[in-house]
Amino acid sequence: MIRGSICKKCRRAGQKLFLREERCFSPKCAMVKKPYAPGMKTKKHRSALSEYGLQLAEKQKVKRIYGLTERQFRKYFEEASKSKGVVTDILIQKLETRLDNVIFRLGLGGSRAKTKQIVSHGHILLNGLRVDIPSINVKKGDVIEIRQGSLKKALFKDWEAKIKKQTIPSWLSVDNSGNGIFKAVISGTPIRSEVLLPVDLSMIVEFYSR
Repeated sequence: MIRGSICKKCRRAGQKLFLREERCFSPKCAMVKKPYAPGMKTKKHRSALSEYGLQLAEKQKVKRIYGLTERQFRKYFEEASKSKGVVTDILIQKLETRLDNVIFRLGLGGSRAKTKQIVSHGHILLNGLRVDIPSINVKKGDVIEIRQGSLKKALFKDWEAKIKKQTIPSWLSVDNSGNGIFKAVISGTPIRSEVLLPVDLSMIVEFYSR
């Protein structure tokens, strides 16, 4: 969960994390108006971080981007570290296959905070069943739909046009038959090279390896 001022999350990170939809691309963006960390003195001076501080900062970025608590993120990392394969690749797969993130990648919400609400309010069907848990991890073959009753809501106005503007990851496929029904299928596994994050994931591995 993202608490407090969302814009301060980016200012503390020292870079845009794109947490506020269109505002992040406008002159109103906090990183445009105040490109320094929150606080009276930080505009003049920002002390260099220690190695630990740098690692912590990278971890915090990922948590803020995906809107996770420390407990949730640590759980994903521990699961990834116990799995076969490259830890950072598996971690990304677990984060990207969260249902709220999949809805975000499909272009149905301008931010993960909004797609969390979309899922938690019961607008999404997973394999034909209504779900309201944003953290559910989807797998290859799963089918995601918007409830027919929800398609009439203003929230999903022009959803077809939004999806056409979105760059859909290769592991997702969308039904573009134009029949007014939204349907997406998990057709593969998230590819690390497709996930562009302003984060050094190796530093997160180092952080938890201390």
